Amino acid sequence: MNFEDYAINVSPLPASEGGGFMASIPDLPGCIADGATIDEAITEACDAFDAWAMAEREDKGVLPQPKSYSGQFLQRIPKTLHMRLARGASV
Repeated sequence: MNFEDYAINVSPLPASEGGGFMASIPDLPGCIADGATIDEAITEACDAFDAWAMAEREDKGVLPQPKSYSGQFLQRIPKTLHMRLARGASV
């Protein structure tokens, strides 16, 4: 697995905590980094990923698989709306 295979969450840090941005990789618990800018936080997250991956491989031998997403979700809607949408899609 590579750094690019995993989703990254970037969020601003409050000024009371020094400001800047925090980057985390949700699929890898505890793999977080911060930086003054978004780009710096992502660069630091890449370094954190390398260290996290090395430790995980030494400990467990493999990295957890990144979550994959199908691009689909299910949502119940009224039958009448479904009918209107299906008719509109066939036009």
